[in-house]
Amino acid sequence: MPELPEVEVSRMGITPHLVGQKIQSLTFRTPKLRWPIPAELQQLQGQTIRAISRRAKYLLIETDQGCAIVHLGMSGSLRVLDAALPAGKHDHVDLTLSNGKVLRYNDPRRFGAWLWCDVDKQHTVFEKLGPEPLTDDFSVQTFSDRAKGKKVAIKQFIMDNHVVVGVGNIYANESLFTARIHPQRSAGKVKVAEWQVLVAEIKAVLAKAITQGGTTLKDFAQADGKPGYFAQELQVYGKAGQPCPICGEPIEELKIGQRNTFFCGNCQR
Repeated sequence: MPELPEVEVSRMGITPHLVGQKIQSLTFRTPKLRWPIPAELQQLQGQTIRAISRRAKYLLIETDQGCAIVHLGMSGSLRVLDAALPAGKHDHVDLTLSNGKVLRYNDPRRFGAWLWCDVDKQHTVFEKLGPEPLTDDFSVQTFSDRAKGKKVAIKQFIMDNHVVVGVGNIYANESLFTARIHPQRSAGKVKVAEWQVLVAEIKAVLAKAITQGGTTLKDFAQADGKPGYFAQELQVYGKAGQPCPICGEPIEELKIGQRNTFFCGNCQR
């Protein structure tokens, strides 16, 4: 699944092509993705795109009339193409622009979403989301206070979107490794000094992934079609049995919350 850095890279990739353009038409080739596609999205026709923003893993295509909320799901992707280019098998949504381009949404598994939100209203998908990890709202104090008394594993805790959004499985593994915290440790037993390191590492790992173009997953490429390359620098994720880059001991693997977890039992405590 595309994680926060991949979604942010998509946002940056499509923004120069969309902002300031008028939406000439919208084409939906399927009535339902993860949820039914709302008819209200047709209100975007004739509107000028004012901004492309992101909340968690959702992209918002903003106009004066309202906004389209796009989620890439498990396998979704967005491309800016010439409008004359024929749609492929899994191209479910076209947003045709006044510059002769089309924003095309491809999703083989159909687990993504296109939703509608009126101006000055908050959609229900945003109601219980925690702070963005790359903002000042994501702080050591807030994090450590919420963790007090929690017995849940620290890895599950930092992946909870009610606590902080967008720390997906890959980046949770990497952040805990660089912070030297064992992923099975109870969140309530992480000390404030350790939270200071972990919060900084989460911010650093995500920011680096965004800068480098997002992690290369089999279902993800950037808006211009070029794959990201941060996966080449992952230290523990997907490397079970390989030597730890710090101590040389084999990277271990287990499941936490049904998610594959990679760590160094020697370096992480």
